[in-house]
Parts: sequence; C-alpha cells; structure tokens
Amino acid sequence: MIVYGPVPSRRLGQSIGINNIPPKICSYSCIYCQLGRTDKMRAVRQKFYRPEDIFHEAELKMKQLDSQNRHADYFSFVPDGEPTLDINLGTEINLLKQFHVKIAVITNASLLWMDDVKNDLMKADWVSVSIDAADNNTWRKIDRPHGSLNQRDIINGIIEFSQSYKGTLVTETMLVDGINDQEICIRKIAEQLLLIQPSKAYLLVPTRPPAESSVQRASKANLLNAVKLIQNISGVKTECITGDEEEEGFFFTEAVADDLLSITSVHPVREDIVDELLRKRNADKAVITRLVKQGKLLKFSYEGKKFYRKNIRNK
Repeated sequence: MIVYGPVPSRRLGQSIGINNIPPKICSYSCIYCQLGRTDKMRAVRQKFYRPEDIFHEAELKMKQLDSQNRHADYFSFVPDGEPTLDINLGTEINLLKQFHVKIAVITNASLLWMDDVKNDLMKADWVSVSIDAADNNTWRKIDRPHGSLNQRDIINGIIEFSQSYKGTLVTETMLVDGINDQEICIRKIAEQLLLIQPSKAYLLVPTRPPAESSVQRASKANLLNAVKLIQNISGVKTECITGDEEEEGFFFTEAVADDLLSITSVHPVREDIVDELLRKRNADKAVITRLVKQGKLLKFSYEGKKFYRKNIRNK
C-alpha cells in the first residue's frame, strides 16, 4: 500500500503516510536509518507511482477514517526513500489538497539545489529538512550521500528555499554519539540555522534500530549543550525529540497483517505497541509469527526494546 496509517507523529499529530518511493531508493544511506542501508542510491528524479493511484488510496483511507469517526491532521510524505526523488511529487500534493488536509514533506534536502524540487515543496504546508552536519567530512560520515551530491549546493538550496517558502519550515538533526554531537559540529550547524531561520530546529536521537549496529544516541549532556548552542548562536527555537510514541495513535483496520506491513515498511513499531493493538482488535499473535516465518516481517532489538519492521527486500 502506498498510503498507510494514520500513525501518531510527535510533530504532526495524526499523520497519514504517503509512501511515494519504492524501497530502498534514496540519495543518502544514513548510518542511523531505521529502514537499513540504502541499496538503490539515486540522485536523479524519476517517475514511480501514478499520482491518480496515490489519490485513490488516499480517498479510501479518508473514507475508512470517516467511518470510525477518526480524523487526520496531515498527509505526510514519509516514504521508503527520499520523497523528492519522485518527479510527480508536486502533482501528488495538488491532488491531495482536495481533501482539505494539510500536506507535510519530510526530506533530507539533498535535491533542494534543484529549482523543480523547490517548486514542488512550495506547495506543501509543512516541510522538514535534514541538516545532520554542516561540514563535508561529518556529512559524508553520517549521511553517506550519493557521490554526485555537493554539500555546499544543498545548504545553499535550503537557504534559498527558506527565503521564499510561505509555509512552516523546520529543520531536523539526528545526533549520533561520537559522530556529530561534538561542540564544533553543533556550532557549524547553528551558523547555518542562523541563515535559514526555520520556525523550529528539532534535535533527534536514534530511538529505533539503526542501519549500523554501532550507532548510539547522543548523551543527555551533549543534547542539552546542543540546544543551548543552537539557540544562542542562531536564535532559533530548538526542541529535542527523544521519547517513544504511544499505542493510542495507531490506526488499524480488520486487515491487521496488511496494516502492520504498510506501517512498518517505513516506521518500525515496538513489540509492546503491536501486542496492545492485536489485543484491541481481538487478533491472535499468530498473525505476527506467520509474517516473521514468511520473511515478511523482521524483529530487531535496540536499547533493550524489541521492534518489528517490514522486510522491504522480501519479494
């Protein structure tokens, strides 16, 4: 399914996900990615799904929600790869606006140096751009970009976009212990945020199983220091996101297996949340056991918690 959820979002409330990129096509292979390493590196936009198919799935989802007196705060483009690689992104945003639900795009910003990407993102109500590093060496170490990309072009593209975008622009920085959480790295990021002036700068830490097992979240002390530095240097309001989502926000229909696979394809879910959702649907946990045995669902442990994630490489 291209359209999934809604899932609870710390920033966007009840968020219906739009998975407009097949797995795992991306311009980065971030060491912290919750979907694993990128095996299809791309830096050129192309067509993937038909916009009308995305619209049709969104229409069905809205009818499902309406039948259960549920609502959606946003349609959020949070796919199995980088959403701006989709050359039809602007068309899809225009189609989804017919539902009168706000549109969000969470992007790594790697293609924002392209004018057509800027134009597509202008149509969204809320855009989050990643800035994990402001120096080339750290950027390559944490984001592992496609070889054709140039960091200075990307940062300049973000700055140019910020100067004309009318919606809500936020930045997102994933802080990884020993990689980009040192003061020298944070200062450089803060200097870029001074030029971008987003509505808010979010600092995140890995809370789900990352692509590389060595990845650990930044310490609380380094997080607090990062907040202080960024706010002092850039004047941008800064917020940390370090907690876990709660079960109440997830939307499941009677097709539990399909819903679980569509959500976990882009959003690994904790085992305790899955257990509670199954209980509420009076569904047997055998459905999970079967999906794991079939190789469709993978089980991971991270920071003492267990997670399920769709095996996006399973055919």
